Amino acid sequence: MEPEHAPVNGRGRAGRPQPSHREVADELRTRIRTGVLRPGERMPTQARLADEFGVERGAVRQALRILQSEHLLTNVSKGSPATVAPPPGAAGPPMGPQATPQPSMVGLPPRMTEAFAARHVQVDALCLTAVSLTAAIGEPLRRIHAGQLKPAKIDVRVLLPSRNIDLAFPAAVDTSATGRLQRHWLAHRNAQGQVLRHNLLSLRSTHGIDVSVTFRALPFTPPVKLYLLNGTDALFAYYTVRLREETIDQESLEMYDAEGTRSVLFAFEQGAGPRDSAFVEQSQLWFDALWETISSELLLTS
Repeated sequence: MEPEHAPVNGRGRAGRPQPSHREVADELRTRIRTGVLRPGERMPTQARLADEFGVERGAVRQALRILQSEHLLTNVSKGSPATVAPPPGAAGPPMGPQATPQPSMVGLPPRMTEAFAARHVQVDALCLTAVSLTAAIGEPLRRIHAGQLKPAKIDVRVLLPSRNIDLAFPAAVDTSATGRLQRHWLAHRNAQGQVLRHNLLSLRSTHGIDVSVTFRALPFTPPVKLYLLNGTDALFAYYTVRLREETIDQESLEMYDAEGTRSVLFAFEQGAGPRDSAFVEQSQLWFDALWETISSELLLTS
């Protein structure tokens, strides 16, 4: 079903008849069952659905209640958008403000996919490297190429530690290996950033999407990672430093490091309550302040 403008006198764009609430439910049911909308994802807002289908919000609410009665949606009556329910017998809680926090590699991809359903996608990230971010954007990119997501504009801003600082971590236990470890980290940071930038910028030529990807350097090692999605979601995790061993240049090296993909991600949503809303707003203010003041130009070169 093609998106519609709001109806006039009971008719949609180009004079087509306004869909009934059951037809809206049929289309949304199809999207859920074919995987366009996946378990744990939040639905678009009722206002957005009403605009897409060219119906009043009351019809959208009726359609959502039908799908809830079929156990395809949860949280329909709450203020935040409804969530696609997991299949019967599926393990794991649905995604949402009350969902159990998950490791970045698990919790970030579905949130990122949902964010890319917007016409104007805005992603701000503060992290040690772009490993989790690059992996999480893989699924929305796949859906864009499949024609399931169609953003018109994508703006991505990434804050990473500067190459010109002494990193707090990763840090070699044997300080004589500090320079070697720093070079290894820098190559890893640059490679991940280049992959992220290439994958996103390729959407310009393949899909005509207006894409901007910008990196800036921080003068410190971030003890936390933060992802801000469309100004409505803040995803936050601590970098927990541990002793581990890695082979670098064919030599085993002990270091103090944090594996960001396993960092537990806490989700805060605008509109999910005063505390969540305040956290999202303050996180965005904090990121913007770092971006506009003490960060500097970052070139992804060795």
